[in-house]
Amino acid sequence: MNISHCLPHKITVLFTPIIILAAFSNLHAQDSVEFLNGASVQGVVREIRNDQREFDFQVQAGGRSYVRTYPFDKVHAVVRNGTRFVLTPKAGSSDTATGSDTSRDLGEREVQRIIEQAGNTPPDWFASTPLDYPKTLDLAWPLKPANDGWDNQRNMGQYLWDVIYPNPHRWRPGLRLVHFLLQQHQNQPALRERDQKTLADMYFKLLQDYPRAAYWFQQSGVRPGDPDAVILAECYWRIGSRKMAMEMLDSRTLPLQAVKLLGDLKETATAVRLAELYAQQGRPHEAYLLAGDACRSAGLFRDALTYYQKVIDADGARNEEYANRFVGRAKDSIEAVRLFDQIDLKRLRDGVYRASSTAFNGTLEVEVKVAGGRILSVTVTDHREKQFYAALTDTPAQIVQKQSVKQIDATTHATITSQAIVHATAKALAGGVR
Repeated sequence: MNISHCLPHKITVLFTPIIILAAFSNLHAQDSVEFLNGASVQGVVREIRNDQREFDFQVQAGGRSYVRTYPFDKVHAVVRNGTRFVLTPKAGSSDTATGSDTSRDLGEREVQRIIEQAGNTPPDWFASTPLDYPKTLDLAWPLKPANDGWDNQRNMGQYLWDVIYPNPHRWRPGLRLVHFLLQQHQNQPALRERDQKTLADMYFKLLQDYPRAAYWFQQSGVRPGDPDAVILAECYWRIGSRKMAMEMLDSRTLPLQAVKLLGDLKETATAVRLAELYAQQGRPHEAYLLAGDACRSAGLFRDALTYYQKVIDADGARNEEYANRFVGRAKDSIEAVRLFDQIDLKRLRDGVYRASSTAFNGTLEVEVKVAGGRILSVTVTDHREKQFYAALTDTPAQIVQKQSVKQIDATTHATITSQAIVHATAKALAGGVR
């Protein structure tokens, strides 16, 4: 897909990362907290309670260990491994919400330092995670396994897809296994590259560990124009360099999945043009839906409604099930956008509200707790999703943090699941308005 004419020649708007506190559930020693009053303290994040918007932080003083509880709105930022994550912007500061543009961009040297430090350091959970896998698995994991049918207890790729990815409690053992395979394949360059890309994909999709994902993509030799270049670009953006992200996207060919990232980067016009090109080449349902999402992310709700309607009106779906899936999502998106203006948290009655929306594999249901004009929690109570990655926890946490269903950053590669959570939450909240 040639979109070289769509990309800007000069990047003038830069980005600095802000990640919700839920990302810090496994911090290790010498985390630090910066308070709004300018004070700071070092220690370890112990427990996070997103529904109560607070976390426990352990510090050492006078030879003793103390645990203190801090509310989100009293903390300016958390620093880990040299990377700074803003929770509550200070008045007049340039810190904004995830995916927003600011005047600050980490330099390439600093980003690379963060990536190298993460890639050369085992995760804090690694040593305590056992190497656990079915003894029937073919650890040779050839690039082209024998065509013996579907057997997720023998075929490594099928095991990862069927067993590891849909089960969060298996994510870390799965990563531990692929690290083990990489060691076994050190003298087989093609297998080693495949293992490195698999590690990168898993760190990105499952744990949202962007520095380690970037490290393994770099080790595998990903360059602009490669199939994985869009994911590496997002890693750079999440770590803190919009400039590096845009450089990785500087290619004559970009996949359709780049529409979402371009929208997140606020390159809305470029995202829409890319979607239009793919719609013209026979993928209107998916392309127009992504165009609508990009417009909605930018706050262009009227344009978003136009593209969602194009999904409903589009012809040429490869089958009826495919069309129904995207049409259902488009209709839910239209309803959610129209509900946005009706949701005033100050007018919400205290209580628990439930609603559902169309996800990838069927209906997804949420439960929303509201009290004192605030969203206390959003919980996915029922779903049929398989490849949901971090969406089931990340998207609800964003809604609680932002106290809004507007401009929520959908989890990459689980966009449909994320949007379904947003849509269902909007419906639930609308039911609680006085």
